[in-house]
Amino acid sequence: MVAVGGWSGSLLRWERELTELKDRLAPVFVRSEVRRSAGAFIDGVLSGIARKTGWQLAEQAGLGRPYRMQSLLGRSCWDADALRDLVRDEVIARLGDRSGVLVVDETGFLKKGRHSVGVARQYSGTAGRVENCQVGVFLGYASRLGQALIDRRLYLPEAWASDDARRSRVQIPASVTFATKPQIACALIGAALDAGVPCGWVLADALYGSDSRLRRMLEARRQPYVLAVRSNHHLRFLTEAGLLQTNPAELADEVPAEAWSTHAAGEGTKGIRLYDWARIALPWIADTGFERWMLIRRSRHDPEAYAYYLVFAPAGSELAELAGVAGLRWTIEECFQRAKEELGLDHCEARSWHGWHRHMTLCMAAAAFLARLAAQLRQAAGSKANERSPVALAA
Repeated sequence: MVAVGGWSGSLLRWERELTELKDRLAPVFVRSEVRRSAGAFIDGVLSGIARKTGWQLAEQAGLGRPYRMQSLLGRSCWDADALRDLVRDEVIARLGDRSGVLVVDETGFLKKGRHSVGVARQYSGTAGRVENCQVGVFLGYASRLGQALIDRRLYLPEAWASDDARRSRVQIPASVTFATKPQIACALIGAALDAGVPCGWVLADALYGSDSRLRRMLEARRQPYVLAVRSNHHLRFLTEAGLLQTNPAELADEVPAEAWSTHAAGEGTKGIRLYDWARIALPWIADTGFERWMLIRRSRHDPEAYAYYLVFAPAGSELAELAGVAGLRWTIEECFQRAKEELGLDHCEARSWHGWHRHMTLCMAAAAFLARLAAQLRQAAGSKANERSPVALAA
């Protein structure tokens, strides 16, 4: 019989694992003092302290003042993008799978002042309204073994991008210009694919799915996607009768009753999430070996609640597969929730451009460590059959 400790996590040598992670990340931090500070930062965000700010992290590390933590995010010399690359490698080494998915989304960071880089009154999905906040665009990776964040970029509003004085105060590099959130998403996804991240599908909500440039970029790479769109997203089809202009909501109204079928869209807090699904073939040209679909999801509890997706899929993909893929977009929400509630992702005090990216990347390193441990547990539980079970069931 498998011992409880083998699958509960109590036997994991997490301290040794954490030391080994720090050793793998060490080349980013050339100076030994900065390397120790980075290690103490990761220890701090993994600890149980409520606030992961400079003073609290310093106290957790046994330091009398927050200078070293503040210097780590500010004056120290190290490359946050180089650390990001190592964090991505850590995630893929443990979670990487050909059927894995890339998920892009943004999250807000509420602020009281106006001097931190990128702060403006703008919509925050976290708050569900316009607030004084920063907004970061993040890329997550999910597979059957778990999920973790692998990239991040601060969204810089146009008012910030065009203000030389403000840019200078928070040290925004000259190479950074205004980019929309979908443009940032293109860059993050492209960098991950160029780095060889194994990816079966790309997922995103309607802000990104509505962007034709993002869709064209993925199609040019022959990269399958399931991207949400709004109910009024403008669609044009050339038919025998001429140009047809419609939208997803109108298409859904024409779906016959027999075309709907029930499929699971992953597991939620209350168990398997079941929805009714249908799809409509889109008469747009697709590369050989691919198909285009409008995927429609309908709530089984509220027949008026629909969700819509544009799909670029390998030929022969089943409806159940598309439904399952669409349901994986929640994985990045879980990444945000854990990183904020447990690791202090939203406790950043740094005001500069590089300080924000350093804080986020160090928190992502801690999250990658937790994802690695969780994946080990899943693999251990799945590889050890119950000795009393019949062979057929154990397999």
